[in-house]
Amino acid sequence: MKRALILLLFSIASSLVIAQDWPDWRGTNRDAVWNESGILNAFESDTIPVKWSVTIGPGYSGPTVANGKVYVSDRIEKPVQQERVLCFDEKNGAKLWEFAYDCEYLGVGYPAGPRASVVINDGKAYSLGTMGHLFCFDAASGEVVWKKDLNTAYEIVMPIWGIAATPLLVDDKIIVHVSGSNNACIVAFNKNTGEEIWRNLDDRAGYSAPLLIEKSGKRVVVNWTEHSLSGLNPENGEVYWRFPWETGSGMSIATPVLANDHIFVSAFYSGSMLVKLGDDYTSAEKIWQRSGESERKTDALHCVMNTPVILGKYIYGVDSYGELRCLDFFTGDRIWEDQTAVKRNRWANIHFIQHNDKIWMFNEQGELLITELSPKGFTEISRAKLIEPTKKQLPRGVTWTHPAFANKHVFIRNDNKLICADLSEK
Repeated sequence: MKRALILLLFSIASSLVIAQDWPDWRGTNRDAVWNESGILNAFESDTIPVKWSVTIGPGYSGPTVANGKVYVSDRIEKPVQQERVLCFDEKNGAKLWEFAYDCEYLGVGYPAGPRASVVINDGKAYSLGTMGHLFCFDAASGEVVWKKDLNTAYEIVMPIWGIAATPLLVDDKIIVHVSGSNNACIVAFNKNTGEEIWRNLDDRAGYSAPLLIEKSGKRVVVNWTEHSLSGLNPENGEVYWRFPWETGSGMSIATPVLANDHIFVSAFYSGSMLVKLGDDYTSAEKIWQRSGESERKTDALHCVMNTPVILGKYIYGVDSYGELRCLDFFTGDRIWEDQTAVKRNRWANIHFIQHNDKIWMFNEQGELLITELSPKGFTEISRAKLIEPTKKQLPRGVTWTHPAFANKHVFIRNDNKLICADLSEK
């Protein structure tokens, strides 16, 4: 009996380690690391079989997965313009709940739909719309717990492509890139009531999701706006450090990357910057900053939407027209360039996901790649089509949304549907 109990407990513990939800932008820690075991090593054909598919409207927001449910937001234009938050059963795609609200897009470029992912935290689901509608739902039922019209409350200085940064949950706070007037670029609200706790920065928001980092007992929220890269105290909004940097067209999009006690960011027009953090991350100094002559004559790395991946002493990312590049971490010097991972196009995109010693890539053609990256070059192990590109997000046809990797499955959407595919080892 004792032996059987031990085996049962071991089995339960093992399953807890193996299973992994994807409840936030780029996963649990916003680092696009996928830790599950029992995943396939190569695709069986050039097309990945779809387990289930459901019809949705267009949008840029990546799906999130938590507690057996998949969340995504979209937009419908008729009979009236609305944004919707949708919840589906993870196993079969059955719709569990839907919430729609009127939302006219005014002065927003690329109006395909919402940008920010739905974040799941402590039984709540938090959604931020393109015009600044912030909602807190009961994650199971879809009942609205509280809501705020940030555009009305904070007189948003609207970014060219709307409000996009997925809010960050820290303890009892939800930290939002509001882009408000009166020192309200970044605002922290009580996650349970919606009451304001603090606000700071006169910047206009970019599109980059904030990141929580921690060392020596100190926590810092890294924010990349149209006008600066900064580190704030999550408790009161105090600025620990700030580097003014006005990115062209406000294209601060990629998520800041923490590696080796450094923060790295890269933008389409403005190039790249590497910042070294102090011993407890409450101080920082610029190590290097590089940019090219133009969007075609780039230097180091000019990312658009893709968040680079840093492995050891090397940075890997996609340049302005789809060039996959490897840089020396400490100088920004280019080591190599490859143009086979994604077709060459302006703003061509790849999302990188780390899985053990492999890098999975989801490119804008809707292909999933299993690869290896090293200073010696790019090695493609396997490639297959996951979902078809659609033209609402961009007329040439793209899939710019970040996929979710949870419980041995991948979840991804285009302008027409949300799909689930099994990636488990057979």
